[in-house]
Amino acid sequence: MIEAVIIYILRILLIIIGATVVGGLLTGFDRIISAKMQRRKGPPLLQPFYDVIKLAQKQSTTVNNATRFYVTFSLCFSVLTVVLFCLGFDLLLCIFAFTLSCIFFVISGYSSYSPFSFVGTERELIQIMCYEPMVLMTAFGFYKVSGSFSIAANFTLDAPAIIKLPLIFVGFSYIITIKLRKSPFDLSMSHHGHQEIVKGIITELTGICLAMVEVSHWFETVFALAIIYIFFVYAATFSWIVAILIAFLLFFFEIIVDNAFARVKWKPALGFSWIITGICGGINLFILMLIR
Repeated sequence: MIEAVIIYILRILLIIIGATVVGGLLTGFDRIISAKMQRRKGPPLLQPFYDVIKLAQKQSTTVNNATRFYVTFSLCFSVLTVVLFCLGFDLLLCIFAFTLSCIFFVISGYSSYSPFSFVGTERELIQIMCYEPMVLMTAFGFYKVSGSFSIAANFTLDAPAIIKLPLIFVGFSYIITIKLRKSPFDLSMSHHGHQEIVKGIITELTGICLAMVEVSHWFETVFALAIIYIFFVYAATFSWIVAILIAFLLFFFEIIVDNAFARVKWKPALGFSWIITGICGGINLFILMLIR
């Protein structure tokens, strides 16, 4: 019994370390490709890790002491989301944990008295309204295909879920751009300096708080790509290789989009996301109901 508990704890620690490494490497890859597209030399691949370590060593100053509390919980729920996913829990439970992370992040923005942070927080709420309906439709789509919200159920399918969820895949790929805060939908904040001087919702964050926000974004990226992963994985032995490759290619495409489009206003962002959610998600679910 004790050995089983120790093994389970070690699995969780391995997931956390692995997701941190993958998220940081993806961010470093993002910066390198963005620099190449802008004809800059760019930072090394491991620069995100150097930045987080340096931020963690700096003195953290916050206007409100509660800000660090909210940012910490936001990071904890981001980590919990990835852990639950990798352990094969219900996708719906993962989404709830993911949403709680977003809520704590929003509250951290409101806890600051900066008008720039307040505006960024308002935009963050709009972005949540943009992508959350499509995320829930995606979870329901997987339920219709596998008969369960369990993530592990997708690994026993006879064919990849993408065959029955092509439109939901398109819709989810669209809202990933919003969730990862990449242009043209980086309304609340930007992870690249070329977009703005004032950093939106994280304007007042420094030191360890800013480091936690960055690491939380790594886990958000891993979770978003993990959902893309389960669109293509099934009972076939080597399907996971194809699934990882497609998830990586989609991330590469997101980087290109990020550097090729200018930021849009919140009204078009909200309108287009709901239209795509209604068309892609609604039609795909309706077809699934007819063929079941």
